[in-house]
Amino acid sequence: MGVARALAVDPEILVMDEPFSQVDALTAEALRAEIMDIWADKERNPSAILMVSQSIREALLMADRVAVLSGSPGTLRTIVDVPLPRPRDSRSPEFMKLVDHLHDIITSAELPDVQVTVPVPSASQEEDQVEPLPMVQSADILGLLEFLEAQGGTSDLFQVASHTHVPFERVLTTVKAAEMLDLVDTPKRSVLLTPLGKRFVNANMDDRKDLWRAQLLELRLFRVVKEMLHLEEGELPKEALLQEIATRLPMEDPEATFETIVAWGRFGELFAYREERGVLTPE
Repeated sequence: MGVARALAVDPEILVMDEPFSQVDALTAEALRAEIMDIWADKERNPSAILMVSQSIREALLMADRVAVLSGSPGTLRTIVDVPLPRPRDSRSPEFMKLVDHLHDIITSAELPDVQVTVPVPSASQEEDQVEPLPMVQSADILGLLEFLEAQGGTSDLFQVASHTHVPFERVLTTVKAAEMLDLVDTPKRSVLLTPLGKRFVNANMDDRKDLWRAQLLELRLFRVVKEMLHLEEGELPKEALLQEIATRLPMEDPEATFETIVAWGRFGELFAYREERGVLTPE
């Protein structure tokens, strides 16, 4: 495996990007222990390890310091020292306290529940502003809503990830998408269905599509697509929309945003994408 190949060259620093994400839980636990045993031997390399992880528990089990990054564009938000002796007990009160602390840092960064005072944009600026779309599928959002419904309409954000076995970062992105569509609200650490979200999750498929389509048209980006379809007389070339996305959202990936627009628009039957011709058309 990649870790073994990296260790074979006796590196001074070992850099790993989610090294255990593709193996089962028991194998991952054994590999983490093996890596820590190798690192604990002070007479051999690596002398330091830098690892990217989406798992709070994994980071706290292995690291001396955890660097928390913000979302796009990625910036260093804070560094948390982990003073616990090894081997660490993931069920100890001290460990769980650190888990909660990191969880609060991440959720406050990604889903702030604080009113921020900003300059009020002019009418023209507000009309031209479009929102970047979280890169998630409509099926992910539907799964989140149905999970919340099964939990009585609300759940702790960390528990959503734990019970659904979905990586925490993906859960955050899915929650952001559902919140943009006004299907959930996120007070502090909770995720709860809004009245619209409850209507949606209890509706039949046709009514769901109607509600979804209406919420898409609350987003400026989808109104732009609809306006462009009208101007192009019902056939909007992919390249034209990619150029519009790049102009309006210069920090986003146009291809990824286009794919999200298509996926969300298809579910709401707002428009269709004719891949063989490379054009969007109204449904």
